[in-house]
Amino acid sequence: MNMMAKFMQDDSIPGIESPAQLRQTLRDLPPVQLERMNAAADEILECYRVLKKGGANIVGEILRGEGTFYEWDHYPEGDIYDNETHAQYYYHAHREGEHGHFHTFLRKKGMREDVTPVPYHGDAEWPTAEDEVICHLIAISMDSAGFPISLFTTNRWVTGENWYDKADVIGMLDGFVIDHSTPSWPVNRWLSAMLVLFRPQIEQLVVARDAKIAEWQSDYPDTDVFEVRELEVTSTLDIRVEDQIRAVKEVIEGRLD
Repeated sequence: MNMMAKFMQDDSIPGIESPAQLRQTLRDLPPVQLERMNAAADEILECYRVLKKGGANIVGEILRGEGTFYEWDHYPEGDIYDNETHAQYYYHAHREGEHGHFHTFLRKKGMREDVTPVPYHGDAEWPTAEDEVICHLIAISMDSAGFPISLFTTNRWVTGENWYDKADVIGMLDGFVIDHSTPSWPVNRWLSAMLVLFRPQIEQLVVARDAKIAEWQSDYPDTDVFEVRELEVTSTLDIRVEDQIRAVKEVIEGRLD
C-alpha cells in the first residue's frame, strides 16, 4: 500500500460511538469526573443561552470584528493565550466539510516540570525556548451555524508543536482553561468546558493518535513520520453536544435512583 492510499483510509476511532457504548463508558467513570462533566455541560448550555439572546453563536463571536475571513489565517489575530494557565487557542479554516476549527494547546509553563517531549532525531526544527514549547491537545471542528461537529488530532507538522506521549497529553487536558474575557467570555468558557465534557472521547483520540503514528513509523521506517504531509489528521470522531449532555445527565440520574 502506498502512502497516499494509506492516508485515504478511515481514521475515525472505534469505542465511544453508539449511545449504549457511551453510557457504559460514563457509568465506569469515577463519580467526581462525571460530576465535572455535568458541570461542564451546564456551562456549555449557559454559553449557548446568552449567545442566543444576543443573536450570536460561537463562531460568530470569535470572528466578530475580524474583517474578511481568510482560509489559513488565525482568528483572532495573534491567537488567544492565558498568561496564568498558559493555555492557548485559535480558530481557522482550510478543510472541506466544516466552516473551520479550533486548535487548543498548552504551553511549557503550564505543564508539569518533569514532562518532556518524545526523543526526536529528525531534521525539522522543534520549538526549544520555554515560551515557545507547545503541545496540541485537540481540535474541534465547527459547522456554519457555529456548533461543533467533530473532534480530531493532528500530526506534529500541522501545528508546529512539540510532540508529547499520549499519557503526558492526557495529563495536560485539565490545564486547558481560558480564564479571561477577551475576545469573548462565552467562547472562552465554552471552549474550556468542551475539553471537560468530552474528556473520555478526547483521551481515546489521543491514544489513537499515537497508535496511528506508530503504525506509520513501522510501515515506513525510513521516513520522518512527524513530517509526512500525507499524514495530517491522525484520529477523528463525530460528536453531538446534545447527545453527550443527555447521556451524562441520564447516567447521573440513574446513579441517584
